[in-house]
Amino acid sequence: MANSAYQALKNPLSEFIGTYILVLTIGCNALAGSATWGPLSIAAALMIMIYALASVSSAHFNPAVTFAVWLTGDPRWQGQAGVYKMLTYIFAQMCGAFAACFSYTLLFNGKTFNLGPGAGFGWGGVCAAEMVYTAMLCFVVLRVTVSVQEKQEYFGLAIGFVIVAGGYAIGHISGAILNPAAAISIDVFSRQGEGWCLYYALYQFLGAALATCCYRLFETSPSEVLAEDGRLFLAECIGTFYLVLTVGCNVLLGSNAAALSIAASLMCMIYALGSVSGGHFNPAVTLAATLAGKFPDPEKRQQAGRKFILYAGGQVFGAIIGAVFYRTLCGSGFPLQPPVAYLWGHAAMVELIYTFVLCFTVLNVAYLSPSENRKHVHGLAIGFCVVAGGFAAGPISGAALNPAVSIAVDTANALSGGTFLNAVAYAVMECLGGALAAGAFLSIRGDTSATKQQAA
Repeated sequence: MANSAYQALKNPLSEFIGTYILVLTIGCNALAGSATWGPLSIAAALMIMIYALASVSSAHFNPAVTFAVWLTGDPRWQGQAGVYKMLTYIFAQMCGAFAACFSYTLLFNGKTFNLGPGAGFGWGGVCAAEMVYTAMLCFVVLRVTVSVQEKQEYFGLAIGFVIVAGGYAIGHISGAILNPAAAISIDVFSRQGEGWCLYYALYQFLGAALATCCYRLFETSPSEVLAEDGRLFLAECIGTFYLVLTVGCNVLLGSNAAALSIAASLMCMIYALGSVSGGHFNPAVTLAATLAGKFPDPEKRQQAGRKFILYAGGQVFGAIIGAVFYRTLCGSGFPLQPPVAYLWGHAAMVELIYTFVLCFTVLNVAYLSPSENRKHVHGLAIGFCVVAGGFAAGPISGAALNPAVSIAVDTANALSGGTFLNAVAYAVMECLGGALAAGAFLSIRGDTSATKQQAA
């Protein structure tokens, strides 16, 4: 009997503890004024609790995540037992969130904070932002945990860093809560709480449902070439959409850590979709892999041109959707050009060099033989190329490092009344950087590395 009671309580207790630490970290950062590193702190809290407790309850700590997992139809969550398990998890998460709010209210002598739109934004923007980035969070969770039989070591990193991507991108719009338990408990403890948490929670749950729909598209086995190509196109489209959306929101809202947020979005999408398409999300990367003879599969080498067009088409299409979304959300675009302190030659040089760094890293960490492939850290290595290039080249050129991003940014700028053709100059230098990366890779590796087709 005692053992049975333990088994019944261990999962809810795990969810309570993890959610408590997560929401307490949110509250302390908000009330202590940790504007610059707050999202990183919250992401770290989520990540460490996931690694600590995933072997107990799978470490959801979020009703939207639990709802998304339940919607997948996973055998462990089916029937009445599955519904009971979902409700038990959500109740434990809510209790943990309320306990955390009570704790930070005591800690800060009764001081609380409110949910609501940031300056210049309305509730439409809040709901859209929360839905899209909660969908990203739930999609990454499903892809790196539910979709695989055995969790890879990177799963906590991938999930936690969604908070870095979204926290800096939409923090000024909605606070980037992405969690119904956190939203409801924060609003209840707020002295001016007006029930707006229900809008947060509703759209967060809608984001979870959207994530599950996308997840199911990749879980069905393709039976035809068209179906396989559709999966590849969609994977590259989704990944590039989130990359460009994160770029635009960070730039337009004046993020203090734009490069880190953008790198996080790239890393998370690589971990989520690398096993589907390789996770390029960049025509320069696809070009480099093609020229290096690593893309596509050897038996499909005669289709290299068609595959390149398929990938580049998905990347550009997703990027433009992301640009239209951030332009609608933020109300404007921004120009793709070097600032007044630098010339076009300076911008061309850094775009070429740091796109080379990105593509060269991809080839060396994702396209070696299985024994040499860095299967756990490849997403981290590739994503942090954006940290290196973003902080180094950002003040000079904007550090697009991606023809799809360049085209999308210029498109949003054109929709706001600006010019478009600057993307052509950027894209040329970025593709040249990819071609040089392929040449350097072949010079160093030669024919010694076996073809590795997927980046995950």
